[in-house]
Amino acid sequence: MSTLTIRLPEDTAQRLKSMAQSRGLSMNKLMEQLSAHALAAWDTENHFRAMAATGDVQRALAVLDQLDALDSKAS
Repeated sequence: MSTLTIRLPEDTAQRLKSMAQSRGLSMNKLMEQLSAHALAAWDTENHFRAMAATGDVQRALAVLDQLDALDSKAS
């Protein structure tokens, strides 16, 4: 476990404290949860970027065309 000190504008810090309190969490636990969400989003973005870099553009466009066709039929 490590300790991290961050500087935030006072209004942001107060809003985070209110958020933690409303969720019944400590500030530490709230920061842990928010960090986990941010890292999961970042990991997902990186995963999709890696997939896109190795993907087949023509195949992807064909799949999108198929989805558009299905969507048109459903309407």
